[in-house]
Amino acid sequence: MTADFVDQLEPNVAVQFLNRVAETPDLEAFRYPAGDGWKSVTWQESSDQVRRLAAGLLALGLEPEQRVGIASGTRYEWILADLAVMCAGGATTTVYPSTNAEDTAYILGDSECRVLFAEDDAQLAKVTEHRDSLPRLSKVVTFDGTADGDFVLTMDALAELGDAYLAEHPGVVEETAAAIEPDQLATLIYTSGTTGKPKGVRLRHRGWVYEGAAIRVQNILDERDLQLLWLPMAHAFGKVLLSAQLACGFATAIDGRVEKIVDNCAAVKPTFMGAAPRIFEKAYARIQTMQAAEGGVKEKLFTKAFEDGLRFDELQRQGKPVPLPLKVRHALFDKLVFSKVRERFGGRVRFFISGSAALNRDIAQWFHAAGILILEGYGMTENTAGAAVNHPDTNRFGTVGRALPGAEVKIGENDEVLLRGPHIMAGYHNLPEETANAFTEDGWLRTGDQGSLDEDGFLTITGRIKDLFKTSGGKYVAPTAIESKFAAICPYASQFLVFGAERNFVVALITLDPDAMASWAGENGMAGKSYQEIIRSDEARAMVAGYVDQLNAGLNRWETVKKWEILDEDLSIESGELTPSMKVKRNVVAANNAELLAAFYE
Repeated sequence: MTADFVDQLEPNVAVQFLNRVAETPDLEAFRYPAGDGWKSVTWQESSDQVRRLAAGLLALGLEPEQRVGIASGTRYEWILADLAVMCAGGATTTVYPSTNAEDTAYILGDSECRVLFAEDDAQLAKVTEHRDSLPRLSKVVTFDGTADGDFVLTMDALAELGDAYLAEHPGVVEETAAAIEPDQLATLIYTSGTTGKPKGVRLRHRGWVYEGAAIRVQNILDERDLQLLWLPMAHAFGKVLLSAQLACGFATAIDGRVEKIVDNCAAVKPTFMGAAPRIFEKAYARIQTMQAAEGGVKEKLFTKAFEDGLRFDELQRQGKPVPLPLKVRHALFDKLVFSKVRERFGGRVRFFISGSAALNRDIAQWFHAAGILILEGYGMTENTAGAAVNHPDTNRFGTVGRALPGAEVKIGENDEVLLRGPHIMAGYHNLPEETANAFTEDGWLRTGDQGSLDEDGFLTITGRIKDLFKTSGGKYVAPTAIESKFAAICPYASQFLVFGAERNFVVALITLDPDAMASWAGENGMAGKSYQEIIRSDEARAMVAGYVDQLNAGLNRWETVKKWEILDEDLSIESGELTPSMKVKRNVVAANNAELLAAFYE
């Protein structure tokens, strides 16, 4: 695929947005929950709001590359605020709404934020608590919180400031946008990390514009598509989907409430959606447990449908003829079974894009058997989220696809995945030594991931290099590969964490999904019992033991899990065991359960 488009990129995100508005002013741009329904906004209407807010920021004295924080969940106002910062020449600093007050203050202080968009009073309270340590923060603009008319303004008040500024400087937004250089700082995203203080990743306008354009030139999305966006906009994966929207012109329905994803799919009927593997694992587990609960003929029909569906898919992938009886059964099962699975997601999904963690191959193939294509991709904050992604016409299960057009990927020492291209970060904010260590001597970004490339350029990720461990017998174990296999086998699992570095066998800590276990309890004579009572029961332990045995049957001898325990509570962001983007902090989990892990080997 030609990469000539890289030489013709728009200079910055602001111009990219304004060009999109000029090209399709009357098409739907965004849709967001309003009362019992959804309110739709055109590109022109969103631009009118963005221009007022951008002018308001300029009226407050915002200068090029000065940071503006956004502490909020995913919602339409987040998008407006971010685009306003882009059009005012500032740099958005993202803060997860779940970030505690201390870390919020650290991020706002380290980034030297001048203005903050805060979702509500809960986010405002974090700033109030640490206001003395944030001398550069001059204004807070709140979406739903309590304004004081001085330090804290409403969105409407900022827009009114903008109206007055535009009356005096009518072309200021366009002039400001035109002056932004491609290498200018656009976004500062603090990686939550699994150890130490978060690091601010400096991402340029060039990177975001490139990401959107690299998706556009693959001709997989256009103005006819509709996205459901729920991913945290504080995370690079969520933000890159906005870049793709600006480049491709599709509409986006926005609602960050994770618990509403399935309901929103039914209401919105999206044609595509980005998600983390956990969403697919939970959907897969829920469908499996529902069918098991039905039992009888329905369960047998369901099981046979997927047996045939997987066989049908395999023959097609291999280019082999499909026997007529299988074709006939597949068409019947599509009407009776697969269509109902697709209907859970609205019935119009052309594909999902999975990123931020490894997706189990068996789960991807199971969904594909039902007619739902999941394109797995790969990237990290340090490369503006997207480094490689599968394509609908050339999807290869178990891989994360080829490098985006115009970018490069190669395998370095210790099989480390290395990246190069327009999407690579400018560095870590205020951390020159860390920045230097992130690159090879010849300028490739070190990802910290181990992987391999096949002869066609498809990338496979083994896991984080720092997570790989060696047993005392000298055998290497890739924990994430084992963990994702368990997620595909056990529909009741929430987390399955493997340990065993320098030990003579592998062990696991397990947490179970409270909702799934509540249903299981009802079917096993324990309805109404507490989560702790359920998971401590002999029946629950026997159920988990069966799934562990099933897992072990497919592993190498040195990988098999010899001992395991179910934890009393699921991992959470609040406990510090998960990052805001739902990645597990292994070191924290290990420290919190040090006695239990030691007891396995006594």
